[in-house]
Amino acid sequence: MAGVSSTREIILGILLEINRDGEYSHIAIRSALDKYQYLPKQDRAFITRVCEGTVEYMLQLDYIIGQFSNVKVEKMKPVIREILRSGAYQLMYMDRIPDSAVCNEAVKLAQKKGFYSLKGFVNAVLRNISRNKDNISFPPVSQPVQHLSVVYSLPAWLVEKWLASYDFETVQTMAEDFLKDKPTTIRCAQYMIDTDVTVKRLKEQNVTVEKAPYLDYAYYISDYNYLRMLNVFRMGCIMVQDVSSMLAAEAAAPREGDYVLDLCAAPGGKSLHMADKMQGKGYVEARDLTEYKVQMIEENIGRMNVSNVKAVCKDATVFDKESVGKADIVLADVPCSGFGVIGKKNDIKYKVTRQKQEDLIILQKRILHNASFYVKEGGTLIYSTCTISEEENQNNVKWFTENYPYELESLDPYLPEELQGETTKKGWIQLLPGINKTDGFFIARMKRKTE
Repeated sequence: MAGVSSTREIILGILLEINRDGEYSHIAIRSALDKYQYLPKQDRAFITRVCEGTVEYMLQLDYIIGQFSNVKVEKMKPVIREILRSGAYQLMYMDRIPDSAVCNEAVKLAQKKGFYSLKGFVNAVLRNISRNKDNISFPPVSQPVQHLSVVYSLPAWLVEKWLASYDFETVQTMAEDFLKDKPTTIRCAQYMIDTDVTVKRLKEQNVTVEKAPYLDYAYYISDYNYLRMLNVFRMGCIMVQDVSSMLAAEAAAPREGDYVLDLCAAPGGKSLHMADKMQGKGYVEARDLTEYKVQMIEENIGRMNVSNVKAVCKDATVFDKESVGKADIVLADVPCSGFGVIGKKNDIKYKVTRQKQEDLIILQKRILHNASFYVKEGGTLIYSTCTISEEENQNNVKWFTENYPYELESLDPYLPEELQGETTKKGWIQLLPGINKTDGFFIARMKRKTE
């Protein structure tokens, strides 16, 4: 059994890698767990929980620490700052750990890292939080931006942007949903595989299986250790994929024999889904920017034993004259701010800035411009993102249909009745986390006009 101090030292290393060095949290955590794979399951779970929780609640934790520290959080030495953040998270959100143990271990870690002179400071801040944690006051609802930003740990500029598009209750519902634990969502392959058999095999491995909303082949799974240890995963019967992503393939509605071009395909979920819907007939070309991403697609093609998908390394922002007018369906699931999946990738909210979002919109328009030429006359262009920002979604579609020979086409024939509404009749849908039972996701279906 690993020592308590050593697990907290690993946590400190991960948090420094994320917040000081700029690494993505899921990569930093996975790399550390691979390095310390000898650790027992309980320690690995503790490391994951504290790291993910500290990142997820970071703005709120900084606000709390700021109430009990005479040094501003941003002015602290990185090691001390991460020790206090992870300690504050444990005090606020992990009841099973005695507060005294949290404070003592934080002091030991500060001393071990050479900050002997600051151990009293660490001890005082954390013990003050411990004594007052039930009486901490947050900004009131009468200050909506500050309230939502601090309580739900969201950057103020992002809250301000969402409040310009949605009412307070909607933004609050989304913010609450981001902080909820999410089960793994899977798509059960349909072609030549019986979903009931897939579900039965999962249950035989003691996996908890629950029906996901909207689609017959979508399920939630939990209570498993490693995905790759599941027989149905190795056999290619399932793909980890959110329901919102599955709906993009439903909106595309590929037919047997179609040629489908997926421009930004990694890890390949939508490409494989469309191939599955085509029952092995026709062809899907799944493109992405780097060899690494193409390899990810190829691994899933091989695992799921699909013959009518090919992974190709191509940059969607570079015009490909060989593809002009060839595709029955083009899927442009473009790089985006990712704000719809904050609940699964909790550091996205800190990494995307206003400027980065503006740069992404330029990139999205460039990809749409190229995609417009690849669709046959009368063919279909699906535009999708995993974000909830009008600038990247509705505004891009409006710009595109005003400048290219395309028209929006109703989504109602392709979506479940409970998702149909005013906008789906017009050809687009904005799924919102907490409002819909999916990630935040945008889908538009556009038809290329015939001359």
